[in-house]
Amino acid sequence: MIRLANEKDIEQINNLLFQVHKVHSDARPDLFKAGSKKYTDEELKEIIKDKEKPIFVYEIDEKIEGYAFCILINHNNENSLCDYKTMYIDDLCVDKNCRGKGIGKKLFDYVLEYAKKLGCYNLTLNVWEGNDSAMQFYKNIGLRIQKIGMEKILSSSLEL
Repeated sequence: MIRLANEKDIEQINNLLFQVHKVHSDARPDLFKAGSKKYTDEELKEIIKDKEKPIFVYEIDEKIEGYAFCILINHNNENSLCDYKTMYIDDLCVDKNCRGKGIGKKLFDYVLEYAKKLGCYNLTLNVWEGNDSAMQFYKNIGLRIQKIGMEKILSSSLEL
């Protein structure tokens, strides 16, 4: 079953946040701290309350096997962009022990239908270089590249 997250889900969401962060910190240890996660519990509580930032969870027998963090973005009266709404998937994760069961596709399709109901023009997300399995998954379900972020590293350390 897919539903909106609530505060009781935070512990299980944290387990998945750590899994996603490990993928990122393994691929880019220069940017991501090992053993960390994207949001604190307090930040999660605030996000859960925010109707513009829905978190959908995939739950079976009271176990959260995946989630999709979303952000509704309204592009209105911007100088160079047309007016439109975007549903941005900030984070999508399926528990590493539950992959290959179609859960990611079910979550994505759920968010897609939700975005359509809200009148969104498009659905967007970002994938870090080095997360090849995510890149392949998104290509397989029909996403295409919208833009590419590029970098040139200028220092051998992050000391400021």
